[in-house]
Amino acid sequence: MDALHGIAGTSWGKWLGFVTAVWVQCISGNNYTFSNYSDAIKTLMGLTQLQLNSLSVAKDIGKAFGILAGLASDKLPTPAILLIGSIEGLLGYGAQWLVVSKTIKPLPYWQMCVVLCMGGNSTTWMNTAVLVTCMRNFRRNRGPVSGILKGYVGLSTAIFTDICSALFADDPASFLLMLSIVPAIVCGFAMLFLHESPKKSGDVQDEESDRIDGRCFAAINTLAVAIAVYLLGFDLTGLSSNKYVSKVFVALLSIFLLSPASVPIYVAITGKKKKSELDVEAPLLISQDNTDTAATTAVAAAVSEQAVELDTVKKRPEIGEDHTIVEAVKTTEFWVLFVSFLCGVGTGLAVMNNLGQMGVAMGYSDVSIFVSMTSIWGFFGRIGSGTISEHFIKKNGLPRPIWNAASQILMAVGYVVMALSLPGSLFIGSIVVGICYGVRLAVSVPTASELFGLKYYGLIYNILILNLPLGSFLFSGLLAGLLYDSQATKTPDGGNTCVGAHCYRLVFIIMSFACLVGFGLDLLLSYRTRRLYLKIQASKRSQRSLK
Repeated sequence: MDALHGIAGTSWGKWLGFVTAVWVQCISGNNYTFSNYSDAIKTLMGLTQLQLNSLSVAKDIGKAFGILAGLASDKLPTPAILLIGSIEGLLGYGAQWLVVSKTIKPLPYWQMCVVLCMGGNSTTWMNTAVLVTCMRNFRRNRGPVSGILKGYVGLSTAIFTDICSALFADDPASFLLMLSIVPAIVCGFAMLFLHESPKKSGDVQDEESDRIDGRCFAAINTLAVAIAVYLLGFDLTGLSSNKYVSKVFVALLSIFLLSPASVPIYVAITGKKKKSELDVEAPLLISQDNTDTAATTAVAAAVSEQAVELDTVKKRPEIGEDHTIVEAVKTTEFWVLFVSFLCGVGTGLAVMNNLGQMGVAMGYSDVSIFVSMTSIWGFFGRIGSGTISEHFIKKNGLPRPIWNAASQILMAVGYVVMALSLPGSLFIGSIVVGICYGVRLAVSVPTASELFGLKYYGLIYNILILNLPLGSFLFSGLLAGLLYDSQATKTPDGGNTCVGAHCYRLVFIIMSFACLVGFGLDLLLSYRTRRLYLKIQASKRSQRSLK
């Protein structure tokens, strides 16, 4: 293990860890694949739509227990967090596979809720391990790191869906078997190489290291786009019907997914060990100086701290400095971010969880293409927004939340299009929702770290994503489930079904209004944080001027 930690301390070792984090994200989007096997569960158990949606809520409630992963991220090493997530996923999705494959009789409803909750919670451990470790290892590049990692999560659904279509003809039992086994294998490999880089105070990242980092992020971005285009081409051409072509597709996809490994090889070949200011335990806004200035600053800070203690006054941290979770929830910015996040991801989850039934209602027999479209375009939203928002912060200090505002208004338009039920509206809507949902996830992650710091980031991140189960319950479990059942007709097996544009029209209209509320909140957050992002821009420029 000491040797592995030694590798993590090298520049190429840090990039090897990032690549294994990318692979973990490629298999951790399984929480968004419920539509691929929900109809099989509904038929086997004879459920109404409200009961089925409650199962999807149970899946998302698993994310509420991500608080445990957040607490553990400050106590346990990254491999231990990955191990917990992989075991929980193996048990949760494995139990669902046993039911859908008819290996065992359908479990009682409450037990199915438990196993779906376990499956949903497993991804929080994987995501926390990956995000916290990589954000700390690459502190100067939080936007690209978030965009890439969240982008590959978006691709995960399409990767699983297309591989299942290619090899198993969309068999839901085979799909669940993949969800249970593949993540455990990938996490087992990542445990070896994904570690937080050792902290070395006083290190400054030089201009050459910046250039190498830029090339590496660009290379991984390019490979990710190539994978997305490849998956999109497979979906649109319908080649899954030819079994030989399908096997070639899977083989080439495997090569694409392994290709990011070339990045740490490139870094190792350059022979340059990068030293990073990311290792310094300092707020984002504090610029680094030379060793003498740092020592002087430390003395001044000690004197200032003693003066504060004498006055027995504890100063509340400003936005941009490290906050505990208690300090964060006392700020207006936290709740504005929290509620706007709810409006975006809650409505997006309602669509993802109900795509199967939406497709049937609008006359489609196969909805897998819509699941893939949401995933692939979600990837473009995630990976593009992370890089673009970072660019505009460096260029003119544009607040990152402004991109969330843009995504909210576009998502509202997408829901209106879906409510109109014109030809192709579900196809267009799934693309729009995928893009905007991806933007919301990729932008909110670094925004939280910039507002409240990285010291307690694991816990703050998992508090923020409580919006996933909360949004799923409000918009999917209650809104979509109740309104669908009010329009549906009973079936002989005790379930129900609804066919026609009216089934979800009111759902889409209400969700479009929710997005308008989120739009207003994001504009408010952009206004309140405008000075912070100007300081971040100035800090980045001053750091470059010191090199």
